[in-house]
Amino acid sequence: MISLRRRPRDLPLSRDASARFLPWLIAFMVYLAAIALVSALAAQKIADRWDQDLSGRITIQVPHAALSAQGNPAESADIDALVEYLLEVPAVQGVDVLDRQRSAELVEPWLGDLATEAELPIPQLITLELREGLSLPDDFETRIQTLAPGAQVDDHQRWIGGLLDFAQSIQTVALLVVLLVGAAAVITVIFVTRTGLAIHRQMIELLHLIGARDRYVAAQFQSHAFRLGLGGGLIGLLAAVATLLGLEWLVDRQPTALLPDLSLGYMDWVLLLFLPVFTALVALLTARYTVLRTLARLT
Repeated sequence: MISLRRRPRDLPLSRDASARFLPWLIAFMVYLAAIALVSALAAQKIADRWDQDLSGRITIQVPHAALSAQGNPAESADIDALVEYLLEVPAVQGVDVLDRQRSAELVEPWLGDLATEAELPIPQLITLELREGLSLPDDFETRIQTLAPGAQVDDHQRWIGGLLDFAQSIQTVALLVVLLVGAAAVITVIFVTRTGLAIHRQMIELLHLIGARDRYVAAQFQSHAFRLGLGGGLIGLLAAVATLLGLEWLVDRQPTALLPDLSLGYMDWVLLLFLPVFTALVALLTARYTVLRTLARLT
């Protein structure tokens, strides 16, 4: 049975040169794992926002030239007739015609003050909310082109799938990074533990002669590894939090909607705070298994 109670330290493990670098190595690994986890969480937020905002919606863009009264009458758009037709389509639940001000607000993050210029040829945007289970008629785009020549019908479902796949790829890569970091941490603890066993081999043999069991020796190594893992994990977490807060501050100062939201929720912070504890437990179990397995081979 594994116990974390404080035990007498018969082995001066804290004096080992090999163990002095373990907290810093673990701190670096926890830092990488925390950044990877936040990247996965940010990708999940972006994917959820895309799915929520664009699912079941269609946007119709009527070019500015078709709205001009000075243009060719054959190429002019009849917005009122277009809206009337859209309201008659059974699959369309709602129609929202965006005025110039609302359309300018959509492109303002990219164009800045230029979006409010009266000469800017902003197209007329019409968003449709579709009913579930119903499909648009086959001649839908043809009728749109008849009422508004040059209009473009953007079905977001055609490209949102690719964006969601991209977000899923980011999450997969982040998970692989976490797994690789965890594997590297386990290998590092194994190396440090075996080095400690080699350094203190004579003292361990003396402990065996006076009746100490392998579990007694393993308990000292595992408690030492737990302390080092927890300390290094806290250092790495603090560095990761400082980095994330700095990035969030930089993102908030940028006047663009292209950058992802790096703010973390309550459960996200809980997950990050659990990283040092998880790392310490991994170090404890790895050290215990390594000691017991090595001592079993020696005896």
